[in-house]
Amino acid sequence: MAKTVQGVADKLKQLFNLQLIDSNIDQIQVLKGELPIEVSDLEDEIAGLEKRIGRLNDSIADIDKEVSSHNANIHESTALIERYEKQLDAVKNNREYEALTKEIELQKLEIQLSEKKIGDAERTKEVKSTSLNEATERLETKQKDLDVKKVELEKIIEKTNKQEAELKVQSDKAKTEIEERLIKAYNRVRSRYRNGLAVVTVERDSCSGCFNRIPPQLQIEIGHHKNIIACEHCGRVLVDNDIADKLRDKYVMEA
Repeated sequence: MAKTVQGVADKLKQLFNLQLIDSNIDQIQVLKGELPIEVSDLEDEIAGLEKRIGRLNDSIADIDKEVSSHNANIHESTALIERYEKQLDAVKNNREYEALTKEIELQKLEIQLSEKKIGDAERTKEVKSTSLNEATERLETKQKDLDVKKVELEKIIEKTNKQEAELKVQSDKAKTEIEERLIKAYNRVRSRYRNGLAVVTVERDSCSGCFNRIPPQLQIEIGHHKNIIACEHCGRVLVDNDIADKLRDKYVMEA
């Protein structure tokens, strides 16, 4: 169905009405605050900590295997030394004696090397175990924080979901009644400002969006409703309180 031709006053009323609806949706988002972002950040941090803990556990397990391997080498070298020392009692010439003595020295060096590697591994394990304990404690703290914030967010969502859904339906309906070019301009200006205000009133001779002064002659033109007038400083559509007062009480948020 084609839209009927509207007067400027009607267009201003519709724009301001849409702004009121969208501002109430914005207020609900503010009510939720940073909780959704905080919950998401905590979930990401917890996932990162869980991966780190997993890597540390794997690393510690590898160190334990390495230490076990070195201990096995020490056990093997000790057994060989005992065998070679027994063989020394039965040598028949200097060549055999020197060969066995050399093997004993080599096995002793193997033991020293394995003991050094065990010491290095144990020190590395101690560092990683400390990191593991810190990461585990941090994970427990972050999980508690997440649980608390999730409960807070769920309570807020439960309280506001129905109201937000109703307002979004009203916003969508209101947009269908406004010219497409005005909606595009409205969305463009609204996205430009953090507070989402694209349609504002003149308060104390100033734009209530950017607080720059509005000349008296321009205020008169705004009151005549002959043209849609935007603030020359911020680009927001300006409406007079005659229009605003009739609409703003309609969408006052419940405390």
